[in-house]
This record gives sequence, structure tokens and C-alpha cells, in this order.
Amino acid sequence: MDLARTDFYLDGHWVTPSPGETIPVHNPATEEVVATVPAGTATDVDRAVGAARAAFDGWAAAAPADRAGCLDRLHAALTTRVEDIARTVALELGTPLKVATRVQAGLPLTVLHGYVELAAHPPAEQSVGNSLVVREPVGVVGAITPWNYPLHQVMAKLAPALAAGCTVVLKPSELTPLTAYLLFDAIDEAGFPPGVVNLVTGTGPVVGEAIATHPDIDMVSFTGSTATGRRISHLAADRIARVALELGGKSANVILDDADLATAVKVGVANAFLNSGQTCTAWTRMLVHRARYDEAVDLTAKAAGGYRLGDPFDPATRLGPLVSAAQRQRVRDHVEKGLADGGRLVAGGPDAPVPDRGWFVAPTVIVDVDPDSALAQEEVFGPVLAVIPVDDDDHAVAVANNSRYGLAGAVWSGDERRALRVARRLRTGAVDINGAPFNPLAPFGGYKQSGLGRELGRHGLEEFYETKAIQR
Repeated sequence: MDLARTDFYLDGHWVTPSPGETIPVHNPATEEVVATVPAGTATDVDRAVGAARAAFDGWAAAAPADRAGCLDRLHAALTTRVEDIARTVALELGTPLKVATRVQAGLPLTVLHGYVELAAHPPAEQSVGNSLVVREPVGVVGAITPWNYPLHQVMAKLAPALAAGCTVVLKPSELTPLTAYLLFDAIDEAGFPPGVVNLVTGTGPVVGEAIATHPDIDMVSFTGSTATGRRISHLAADRIARVALELGGKSANVILDDADLATAVKVGVANAFLNSGQTCTAWTRMLVHRARYDEAVDLTAKAAGGYRLGDPFDPATRLGPLVSAAQRQRVRDHVEKGLADGGRLVAGGPDAPVPDRGWFVAPTVIVDVDPDSALAQEEVFGPVLAVIPVDDDDHAVAVANNSRYGLAGAVWSGDERRALRVARRLRTGAVDINGAPFNPLAPFGGYKQSGLGRELGRHGLEEFYETKAIQR
């Protein structure tokens, strides 16, 4: 697998950029540079947008079956690359290979397969009185995606945008850009019309801002931090461009007193530590009824101790490194602040042993956490779990909702009706009851500062349409 990439994908071709700076890509498990990619400029973005704009009318007018056919061929091309995708994610992000294969490579294929069907059957026109209501693609979409799920987060934007008839300019994260190159190899093989999908690598302050401010970008779809989402909103607002944002989270895992505690804790810890905690939906606050609290603390500490740190390519590894040295330091700072604020360490922590090389943080559990403290309020984005006691259902709901975020959450109870009552009261975009599986056809997105709009399934497709009324 050749990791050397020196080009952009513009107007249906691999194009060598003008001589300029490059961005190193590191293996976070070894700290070594494994590749470089071009550092794009505003001029490169302008070329990509020009290609997308020129291709828009033809792609928007294409028959739904033709768009579905392109997406279906992309699905086939990516399926042959699953092993390479998983190994690339393990290399540039540090996700253990087993998880990278199942989640990082497998989930985007499931999402894409769903949009093949949705592309073939777009929303029907409606008659409302003397009006014909039609749906039309929004136009050229600028997609800016994060490093933590480098193919899934792209696919959650790219597939519905293309299914709706939009054209796309993609900026992947500069920390994990190699997976995007594998995707565009597959796009090239699938035979999309020139200009429909374009790739420009680079940094957020340069390429990201050029996308957010470009007058020919009709919509910006961004996933990342709330701070950056706020910045993109401000930039897009100056020209009244549409924005879809999937931002941060501080999700609560509510364990009621009649729950299957062993299962709730085991699944809760696994969720909090998935992808080394670098998951926006991670249940990073475990809220436990006081009657079961001490037992839950013991179970949580024991579960955390079972997560072996190490080489992502070692089958015995359950927890890989964090993506960068800067991310590792931010997580360490959060842990130290949580302990200084009165939290009690029961697993991991700043002095726990980690591999000599690589940006590792030990799986950490801090209990007796004050619901108003920084550790309970700020998104850590690392393998750090805060455990908080609650008195009853009302108290659990109040603590869970005591957050500026509202992306995901969970409720555990032996009484499903009780769990559902609590789930309905949580101010968050998704809630799992008793470990229910993730549904890639359901709408995904957040309340409050967790974002605007929805991704996945038909609700995700709707984000990329305009609505027109034609009076007759």
C-alpha cells in the first residue's frame, strides 16, 4: 500500500498542486512520520469550487437511477479496499485493527449502501392546494470533516449530498488525510462525472476558512469542535450560506437502581473508551443511583483495568494511542484538573504506566465527580470516564441535562417503560435504552451546542435539499 500522496482530486483527475508546503502525517503509536500530503491554499479551493459549480447543473439533472448507480459502484470499489482502509486508519489514527475493520471501515459502507437506495427513490413531489412542492439540491457543498472517524464522517456528508444531486468539495482533517485518498481512489474508479466530487487537503485556518467563505459554496457541512463550528457559522453567516454542524458532546449514561448493573457498566465503559475515547457520542458521564453506586464504582474500575494499551496492529490491544501529542496533553490536563477539583481516581490516571513510545493515555476512571466541575462539563476526547452519584430519576435527569451539549446518552433500567420515560426527558439528539444497537438509518445530531441539523438516513438526505413551491 503506497502512502505517498502529492496531489489533489479536481474535476475528475488527480492534479499536482503548485509547489508549496506539505503536511506530515504521523503514526501516533510510534510518533514517526509515515507520509506527507499537500497543504492546500485558497487558490486550490477556488479551483475545486469552480469544478464543482461547473458540474452541478448536470449532476442535479441526472436521473436518480444514474446517481444511485454511481454510489453503488463506489460501494463496490470501497468494499474491495476494506483491508487497506482499516490498516490505514490503524496507522494514521491508532484505532486497534479489529475495531478499525468493524467500525472505521465497515460502518461507512453500511451508510453508503443505505444512500444507494435513497438516491434511487428521492422525495416525491407534493400537491398542496394550487401549489406543486418540489425538492431540489441545495448546490455546491463544502464538507469539512474531523480526524476521529476519517471515513465514516466523510461518508455521512458525501453520500447524502451526492444522492440529493449536490456536488462536493471535501477537506479532510490534516491529521488523518490518508483514508480520504483511498476513498478518492474508489471515487475515481466508480466513474463519477468530472467535478462532482473534489478533494483538497490542508489546514482548517487556510482550506477550511476558504471553503466557509467562498461565495460559490451554497452549504457548509462541518463535524468537529464546538469552537470551530461557531467560527464556521460566523463566516458563513456573512453571506447567508446554509450550515450543518455536528459538534461536541458530553453524554450521560444513566444507570437506574433496577438496571442490570454488570451489563450497564461493562457496555458503558466500552462506549466511553471506544476509539480511545475520541468519539463525540461517548458516554463520558456515568450517572448511578446511590443505592448501587459503590458496586458500580468497583465494577467500573475492574472493567477499565481490562483495557490493554499497545500497538494497534497487535490483536491483544484494546486501546490505541491518542491522535497527537497535543491531544494527549489536553487529556492529561483534564485528568489533573478533575483530580484537583475533588474527583477520586480509581483507575488509570497521570501516573499509570503507558508504552514508552506513542501518544498514549491510560484508561482512566474518576469517581465522586461534581456535576458542575470541569470534568463533568467539558468534552475531554480521551479515555476518561467521570462517575457521578444521583438520588432518583428526577435527579438523574437534572444532572444529565446539566450540560451545554446534547448529542447522545443512554438509560438502563429493568423496566423499559421507566427507561423510556427518562429517555424522553433527556435533552439530547439520541438515547440508547439498555444497550440498544446503533441504527445508521436513524437521524443523528444534537441539541444545544452539539450542533444544527441531522445526518444519516432520510433525515440526513433532507439537509441537502431546497424546497420550492410552484403555483398553478
